[in-house]
Amino acid sequence: MLEDTLFREEETFIRRFIAVNRGRPLFLIRFERISLPLDDFASLLYEEIHSLVNATDIDFGFLVLEELNTVLLCLSPRNDRTEIPNIDGAVGRFQDECAKNGLCAFEFGVGRTPCNYLSASVEIYRELYGTSLKNLNDNVTRWKWTFFNRANMYLSGSKREAMIQPAVAFDPATNTFSVKGGELFIGGGHYAHYRDLIADLPDDQDLNRFELLILEKLILASEGLPGKLKFNISPQSFIDTFHDELKVKRLHGLIQSIGLEPERMLFELVEKPYEERRASLKEVCKLFWQYGIGFAADDFGVKSQSHQVILDLGIMIREFKLDPMSFRFKANEDQTKFLDNLAFIAYCKRLADNREAAITAEAVEDLDTLQFLMEHRIYQFQSNLFCGKISVEEYRSSFALMQNLPYDTFERLVTEPGHRNDFDHNVFLRARKPESDFD
Repeated sequence: MLEDTLFREEETFIRRFIAVNRGRPLFLIRFERISLPLDDFASLLYEEIHSLVNATDIDFGFLVLEELNTVLLCLSPRNDRTEIPNIDGAVGRFQDECAKNGLCAFEFGVGRTPCNYLSASVEIYRELYGTSLKNLNDNVTRWKWTFFNRANMYLSGSKREAMIQPAVAFDPATNTFSVKGGELFIGGGHYAHYRDLIADLPDDQDLNRFELLILEKLILASEGLPGKLKFNISPQSFIDTFHDELKVKRLHGLIQSIGLEPERMLFELVEKPYEERRASLKEVCKLFWQYGIGFAADDFGVKSQSHQVILDLGIMIREFKLDPMSFRFKANEDQTKFLDNLAFIAYCKRLADNREAAITAEAVEDLDTLQFLMEHRIYQFQSNLFCGKISVEEYRSSFALMQNLPYDTFERLVTEPGHRNDFDHNVFLRARKPESDFD
């Protein structure tokens, strides 16, 4: 019944539709300059809703704003299997059909937001309201319904797309390598890299908000993944978002809902400048630490910002990743820099031991560098020597196969003629092939 889905007050609409569907993708279609009485137009939409969006397993609600001569239609898929296609195009075709058949005339705009577990219901509504209004104005002043924002659509979709760079640990007791977890990234679908997604964002968008939405999407994509998982976030976005303890609680609830134990999760604070206007980084990190969620510091070097972060956060740092410049100089290239690197690595080991934290070396490009690091008791790596980025599905299905690779087998495989360290390379799976003697 239309009466069950139609609201006339924003507060009621937010409480009875937005709040109930928080945690699902939401689409808000804004209709203005409507030639029919608003209730008649809402009735028309109600009759055509399922053919309009080409989906039946959806929830929807109407908000009639008499004083603005506006009708808002909000849609949400009921489950992950329901994909709502290009709404902009679908409503544009409906608009043309209504005009062609003399039913009515209207202008429209579409706002969309991903699952938004962390934002308050009022915040979600305001975002949908504002973006739908902007999209309506864009449609009116530029063209009808061909305006389409890939980034927003990607984040609004329910498909869980992500890539992971496996983290590999060496066990000196058994002389073997095993995958212990990994770092999640955008990719595996519409976008190959984070920078491609950011490049698609309109100039007037809040990057902090999009970084939070990306974090939510990656956390959802991690459901069922084994090992310790890392998620990148800039310190500024982290402070600006999570100084509100309620959002920390919501994020903890999201993690619990997908069965991810907090102790298996690390926020990796990337090397970017930040200001502590609303709270200090340490204060915000403590809100997560109380739930057992730790932190990793990116690109750790003597002059890096991560150096101070590690000193400030103390035992909350569970891992830090070496700046590749700290181990790329060889003894026969620059003796002073080589000796400086030895001293720095020894310092890193002391800091890690004080915190019982792990050290990870990224971008290890050759076997000599790997052996050098292992000689100095650096035993964890994210490197294409072992494996490039893989989809979360491949990681989940191959995790058991990426264990206990003997060092001798690894060395033989990466030194054989024709070997390349590229994104398609996975030394663990190559070792499982019949031509290798590793079982």
